[in-house]
Formats: sequence, structure tokens, C-alpha cells
Amino acid sequence: MAKPLQIEVYNPNGKYRVISTKPMPGTRWINLLIEQDCRLEICTQKKTILSVEDIISLIGDKCDGVIGQLTEEWGETLFSALSRAGGKAFSNMAVGYNNVDVNAANKYGVAVGNTPGVLTETTAELAASLSLSAARRIVEADEFMRIGLYDGWLPHLFVGNLLKGQTVGVIGAGRIGSAYARMMVEGFKMNLIYYDLYQANRLEKFVTAYGQFLKANGEQPVTWKRASSMEEVLREADVISLHPILDKTTYHLVNKERLAMMKKEAILVNCSRGPVVDEVALVEHLKANPMFRVGLDVFEDEPYMKPGLADMKNAIVVPHIASASKWTREGMATLAALNVLGKIKGYPIWSDPNRVEPFLDENSRPPAACPSIVNSKALGLPVSKL
Repeated sequence: MAKPLQIEVYNPNGKYRVISTKPMPGTRWINLLIEQDCRLEICTQKKTILSVEDIISLIGDKCDGVIGQLTEEWGETLFSALSRAGGKAFSNMAVGYNNVDVNAANKYGVAVGNTPGVLTETTAELAASLSLSAARRIVEADEFMRIGLYDGWLPHLFVGNLLKGQTVGVIGAGRIGSAYARMMVEGFKMNLIYYDLYQANRLEKFVTAYGQFLKANGEQPVTWKRASSMEEVLREADVISLHPILDKTTYHLVNKERLAMMKKEAILVNCSRGPVVDEVALVEHLKANPMFRVGLDVFEDEPYMKPGLADMKNAIVVPHIASASKWTREGMATLAALNVLGKIKGYPIWSDPNRVEPFLDENSRPPAACPSIVNSKALGLPVSKL
């Protein structure tokens, strides 16, 4: 028999049994659950990714809901186990849910929650950080200093790219892509070219107004352009940030052929989903083009990198930390807990999952609603009138 997983229990006599497969930041989410008569069990096992068998053992014979993570495989087996235990609620502590078989959840009548609306600025900030770090070769220079190679100033030492007046390209101008674009345009006075199936009216108005402000103050105005194709962005932009969803149409969106379209000294940033980029082709492109740089927060086969990527000096790689600001991660934990709690309590679904401020205000009680249930229509769940 497998050794039981370590857990930490809050409110042991609570009416509703809720499992969290990982400790999560903050304490508000814990308090919200136990105040509503939940027995909360947090798995504290020192294991980065729990297996399906691990999670089945946590669910046990009676479980009302589970808060899980993007690294876990939630499919037929887990939803069947949760349903047998009487559970009707699962929430990812993530906006994405590529790890969830929503059809399986529908089959067993389990609501699937996620946490949008709280990651926008935080993710955009990391994309901007990677853009600047790659442009100015900060990680390379930091390593150079730490290993004691610096023995004096040299004219060619770590010469990088100036961002001001260059063109930033955004592929996918939704909430995160638009927030990133605003940061780069206003922060570094870059021109914008973007590609999206839908026109980004608010973003266009922002860049237009900022361009007029610069012109009125005697500076070169910034410009925007909506590209007719993704390839147009790849050819024209100096810095390109990827913000598409991941589906069959965006798998390996950036491949060998499209990498070849980019400028030799371009910068590519990906804080969206790893499989959007053909990582094998990227490694080869980095080898062949030493002045081409990349900043990656996500990877095709997480937590692993394709062979050769870690050796590339012109690649900055960070471990999926786009949402890792204190405010955002605590907010994600709160939203995930409220998704599960709301379904247990029979609350309706919040009408706008991206307007999450009422749930995050620590000075007032959250609305009696589930913040975001992705399969609410399939399950026929009512929408809140709040």
C-alpha cells in the first residue's frame, strides 16, 4: 500500500470537505472556506507534481470539491473519482485549463473553475521584463559579473538593442497582449504593430492619444498598425511578444519557417503557452543567429526544456512565473477557493469573470457567486444578477 500523503487540516469538524492539492499563497482563501463550514485539507507533500493516483488518494470516499493546479491531469479518472465521492466542484488555480478534460467534467456533472481577470498586468509586466532583459542582455551580463570575468569597461561589452523608436509586435491583442503593448509603447516610446482576429479598438485609441501627446510636446509621435497577417508582424517588428490562446490552430505557431521571417536581431518573448513555439526549431535558430534573442516563461514539454536550449546564451528562461506577484497569486488562490465554495453552496455564476475586484476586496465579503465556471452553460448553471 502506498504511503499516505502529508496533509494539513483546517476546521476538522467542518460540514464540507474541500481538498487543495498544493499549499497556496495567502490566508484569505483559507479563512473564506472555513468560515463557511468547510473542512479544508491541504496536501503538503514535498512533491512538485502529484500523480493521478496521488489525487485519488486525497479525494477518498467523501469530497465536496478540489482546488487543483495546472500541472495535474484532470480527466475521466479523476472526475469519476470526485463524482463517486460526492464532489461537484473543481477549480484550477490558473486562468488556463489545458490540463482539464472539460467533456469528462460535464459527463460527471462537475463544475470546472478557473481564475481569469487577476493575471493581466502581472503577466504583461513579466513579458515586458523579458523584453528589456533580452534587449540589454542583462542575464548574460549578470552571469559575467558573478563568475569574476569583468576586469574593466570595454566599448563592445554586452552591446544590446535600444528599444526607443523601434517596433514592438504583439500577436494576440487580448487583455494581456494589449496591456503589454501599452507598457512598451508608453514606457519605451515604441511603435506598435499587432495581429489579432478582432480589432483592438481601445489599444488603438490609447496609442493614438499617446502619439498626439508626444507630438504636442515636441517629440516624435508613436504609431500603430493592425497587420493583415501574423507574418507581417514577424517581418516588421523588432520585439515580438506572443499572447494567443493554445488550440489546434496555434500549436507551433512559431515554427522554422516563421522564425526565418524575423529580423536577425529580433527578440521573441513567450509568456502564453509553451507549445505555441516549436522549441526544437527555436534552438536551431538561436544557434544559427547569435544576435537573435528569446525570453521564455513557458515551454513545450514543461517542466522540461528541449535539448540545447539551456546552453544558449541568447535565451532567457524562467520557470513559468508570469503570474508570480504576491497580489496576483493570492488573488488566484481566493478565486479558485470561491469557485469551489460557490458551487458547494449552490451560488449562481458571476456574470463577468474578468471583473473580479468585488471578490478580491479584503474589506468586504465577496459576492455570493462563483467567480468563473468555464462549463457553466453545459451544466445549465444559473447566472448571478448581482
